[in-house]
Amino acid sequence: MFPLRDENPTRNRAWMTWLLVAANVGVFLYEFYLQNTAGAPAFERFVSAWAFDASRLAGSPLGPQTWVTMITSMFLHAGWVHLIGNMLYLAVFGNNVEDRLGSWRFLGFYLASGIVAAIVQAAAAGFAPGLMLGASGAVAGTLGAYALLFPRSRVLTAIWVFVFVELARVPAWLLIGVWFLLQLANGLVTLTPGAAPSGVAYLAHVGGFGAGMAMAAPLRMRGRRRARVRS
Repeated sequence: MFPLRDENPTRNRAWMTWLLVAANVGVFLYEFYLQNTAGAPAFERFVSAWAFDASRLAGSPLGPQTWVTMITSMFLHAGWVHLIGNMLYLAVFGNNVEDRLGSWRFLGFYLASGIVAAIVQAAAAGFAPGLMLGASGAVAGTLGAYALLFPRSRVLTAIWVFVFVELARVPAWLLIGVWFLLQLANGLVTLTPGAAPSGVAYLAHVGGFGAGMAMAAPLRMRGRRRARVRS
């Protein structure tokens, strides 16, 4: 299932969401340039410098490079599919979360979700050496907040049925819930003894999602209190 747009209008222009999309696309275009013009060694140096290495968290937990790369790694992507998938979900769901939080608080929320996601994945991997990159953890936090704040919102979704594509308006809680269960199931598989290494940081998605829900929970409770007062 791929979300195309939601039916939840915003009160304000979500400029931070689009700025984040633009930053991710811009960095990826630079990666593409390095790969295809400067050569593989330049590209590999760039990724090694700015991606997050889980082993740094164990070896140098307070080191500036550890925490800086947790943030910079959110703007790196492994390919077009990786980039487009993350940016599609961010564009569809980020604007409403930004509208509720405010633009600058949304930026802090987004980065915090990505940091928690990186820590969870690093811990699950036993802080073994390995580069992590992608906005998936931060985007997962956005999905968690959206599911909590706007569960009944309808999302126009493309659903593949064999070779056919059906369009349906799916409740946000169902679409995001199915997505989360898939991440959780795949993440648990990676923890089983003898499991083959996965190129996807599923548990980062789970960690980011949980962080997003936790940070959005006070807003959800505040909204319920206001509804009770009005009633």
